[in-house]
Amino acid sequence: MKLILLLSGGLDSTTLLYKMHGEHEVAGCLSFDYGAKHNHKELPMASWHAKKLEIPHAIIPMAFMNDFFKSDLLRSGGPIPEGHYEAATMKQTVVPARNAIMLSIAAGFAESHGAAAVAYGAHSGDHAIYRDCREEFLTPMAQALREGTDSAIELLRPFVRMNKAAILKEGLLLGVDYTHTWSCYKGEVRHCGLCGTCVERKEAFLIAGVADPTDYKTRHKSCEA
Repeated sequence: MKLILLLSGGLDSTTLLYKMHGEHEVAGCLSFDYGAKHNHKELPMASWHAKKLEIPHAIIPMAFMNDFFKSDLLRSGGPIPEGHYEAATMKQTVVPARNAIMLSIAAGFAESHGAAAVAYGAHSGDHAIYRDCREEFLTPMAQALREGTDSAIELLRPFVRMNKAAILKEGLLLGVDYTHTWSCYKGEVRHCGLCGTCVERKEAFLIAGVADPTDYKTRHKSCEA
């Protein structure tokens, strides 16, 4: 199947890229520059992997989100909260309707480039905080994309019931170089080690039982072996 893949440059979408590259025809990778504090760190990672696999990579500018939406994930918002990735404070990083907007754009991009599907790396670890990563949203969204496009674009989400550790294990079997991925929402020189995405990343490596190659500024106690 010819598809377009949403590639943020994080662990999950990068693993999905290698999985889909082995199973389908990835006609292009699509990233979004929407004003997140860490966009400048993760987008080069996305480009690195797309170039390695010789897949076209497009970055869609979406500055309006930073200008008009309210979220601490955005440069226009407050500081990134620290703590466990399922903590209530992580709701401060929700960008309203972000995935509905991005998936709609991806479907239009896919149809414009003769692709039959959009592949998206949502996983079970996102379900606690991010409503638009749950099947309750993705099932009707998939139907909307299918019914709203002339070529009936499909929405593939093979990781939606997998946790990050399981995704990591699959990626290691696929030979993914995780040193070229970015998770930290703060977007500083190094992974902070304290925000929810850093904690989730470290827990994934710990649960998977493999060494974490990430350079963290601080290591969270809950992630120590």
